[in-house]
Amino acid sequence: MGKPFEPPTDRDGIENVDLKAALEERYLAYALSTIMHRALPDARDGLKPVHRRILHAMRLLKLDPGNGYKKCARVVGDVIGKYHPHGDTAVYDALVRLAQDFAQRYPLVDGQGNFGNIDGDNAAAQRYTECRMTEVARLLLDGMEEDAVDFRPNYDGQEEEPVVLPAAFPNLLANGSQGIAVGMATSIPPHNAAELCDAALYLITHPAATSEQLTNFVKGPDFPTGGIVIDSAASIAEAYRTGRGGFRVRARWTREDLGRGTWAVVVTEIPYGVPKARLIEKMAELLQERKLPLLADVRDESAEDVRVVLEPRSRTVDPVILMESLFRLTELESRIPLNMNVLVGGQVPRVIGLAEALREWLDHRRVVLQRRSRHRLDQIERRLEILGGLLIVYLDLDRVIQIIREEDEPKAELMRVFQLTELQANAILDTRLRSLRKLEEMALKRELDALTREKADLDALLGSESQQWTSIARQIRAVRKTYGPETAIGRRRTTLENPPDTTGIDFSEAMVEREPITVIVSQKGWIRALKSHVADLSGVQFKGDDALKLSFPTETTAKILVLASNGKVFTLEAARLPGGRGFGDPLRLMVDLDEGSEIVTAWAHRPGVRLLFATSDGRGFVTPADGLVANTRKGRQLVALDDPATTTHCVEVGAGDHVAACGENRLLVVFPLAEVPEMARGKGVRLQRYREGGLATLSVFKLAEGLTWPDSAGRTRTVAGEELAKWVGHRGTVGVMAPRGFPKSSRA
Repeated sequence: MGKPFEPPTDRDGIENVDLKAALEERYLAYALSTIMHRALPDARDGLKPVHRRILHAMRLLKLDPGNGYKKCARVVGDVIGKYHPHGDTAVYDALVRLAQDFAQRYPLVDGQGNFGNIDGDNAAAQRYTECRMTEVARLLLDGMEEDAVDFRPNYDGQEEEPVVLPAAFPNLLANGSQGIAVGMATSIPPHNAAELCDAALYLITHPAATSEQLTNFVKGPDFPTGGIVIDSAASIAEAYRTGRGGFRVRARWTREDLGRGTWAVVVTEIPYGVPKARLIEKMAELLQERKLPLLADVRDESAEDVRVVLEPRSRTVDPVILMESLFRLTELESRIPLNMNVLVGGQVPRVIGLAEALREWLDHRRVVLQRRSRHRLDQIERRLEILGGLLIVYLDLDRVIQIIREEDEPKAELMRVFQLTELQANAILDTRLRSLRKLEEMALKRELDALTREKADLDALLGSESQQWTSIARQIRAVRKTYGPETAIGRRRTTLENPPDTTGIDFSEAMVEREPITVIVSQKGWIRALKSHVADLSGVQFKGDDALKLSFPTETTAKILVLASNGKVFTLEAARLPGGRGFGDPLRLMVDLDEGSEIVTAWAHRPGVRLLFATSDGRGFVTPADGLVANTRKGRQLVALDDPATTTHCVEVGAGDHVAACGENRLLVVFPLAEVPEMARGKGVRLQRYREGGLATLSVFKLAEGLTWPDSAGRTRTVAGEELAKWVGHRGTVGVMAPRGFPKSSRA
């Protein structure tokens, strides 16, 4: 045997680390880094670190809205070199998105060149494009040079970057944000800035306002690509209250007359975040696969604006049904999630509601106001100190000049003679000779008076919370005026509307091309659909020793109901049945049929029909066919059975008024249909009583027209109403021997 394993000791220079603890520690560090420094936006300025660094770098490059453009490569280089040690592609992609007016409701970057388009095409390389900041970005940065926010060292400690921006614009909700972190994600759609300002002003005067109350101002998201939000006001209010939910957004369309009764649908706005090229490509694929039977063609006639033309299959198509079918199958309707998971205070990731999001922004604006005021106050106090010294020396300029000319240490002598501070003495020594005029003295006195008044105003502002909120409200009103509904950029683009009432429309039928078919079910439970209505089925082939069980004509738009011996009714879409070229598919693969159960019958569903169901032990009831349609593979349990009974018959009631039931003992009873109750499900009532055996045949007919059946020779025989007198009785009786030639068995 070899030497037993001994863990390395410290003398080997190796440290023993528990793998589980090391993985937990490192993964936690990675998760926190992703959450804090990459994926989640700050609730105060609505930016992620990469966006904040881009704007900070553009500010240092003096790319203000009124200045010229610079190459994007220059900006990206500064960002990755100074602040963001990641790939240039990631930084450029973030910069491009900030410039796209179809991605940002209020773009932060003014781009020149190819910055991509709504079709999903990529932007040109960064060496070809140029950029500068927009007015919105300037508002976000306003006050940076006035100590409005804290700075922190960059990744290598040689530069400083802002922890958060002053954010004079409600960017978190106005532009929204998307991000995926470790174990959490965020998705905030864009909103209208004017509505956010109105809600913020209301929140200032009503600090306890709830998210539900603020929805009186913020009606819903406002996407840069427009569209229509079709959610109810209650669901929107609940989403804003909890910070979680979603919005259903539809494309905006109009019906355009082309003359002579023809028309087309023109889509002018598509849902947010959906590339137009992908949308049209998917629609073309569905059209080719014949899954859009109401649509004949789709064309993209877009130029600067969106114009997608949809041609109907025929002029008789209802445009509302056409669009509703497209909304169900394509990205013309999409769901925009709401998950307001943000960094609160720049530290804690939390899901917040509308009111808390605006409160975080307002509280941040108050901190910025206080910091800028204190910064200005410090500047004023420093200037007042200098002005005080200058005014002192103006009283004896000759003495000042003499001291400067004759003394070896003029600063110290000035401080001693005139009782000046070091700051004042330095200011005097730095004063130019041409400034020593009487006019300058008067200007200094005016400046002193103005700064004194400004200092008093700032002291009053810092000492009064109400004055601070008044000042903040004034700033917000200015933003609202700039981005109000009367401006081109501030006008609401997304409307909130109720969708058309489509409760009476069967879309499963509307979205399938109507064609005649013949449904065939074999003895072993295989089903298929032959094209057109086929009367002669003698040439139909079956697998092995299988044979025809039943067939019926219908259309591809129909629903096929299948009755099983266990009392369940299953629903199949006729359009999805296998074609008639092969042997079809087993029904057991299409529905969840219990082991040991068999297929009793199948038929095409027709609304409004009433059906009589019966079991082998002679029980039955009537039920409406409309309640049998099920949307799942499990079907609908209709008949409750007592073991060993099975479900054996399903007969359409139609205009019949009497029921004929015949047992395996050849005894026949006829009774009024009114004696059979109508039920949604259950065991039913006794139709006929047996000493042995069970129910063999069942039919519903009009007594006045007589009972009709085919005999063994294929001829039709009828027993008139008056001749049926000896068989007419009540349900639950044994019955009388059936007439000659009456069939021995009928299962449907």
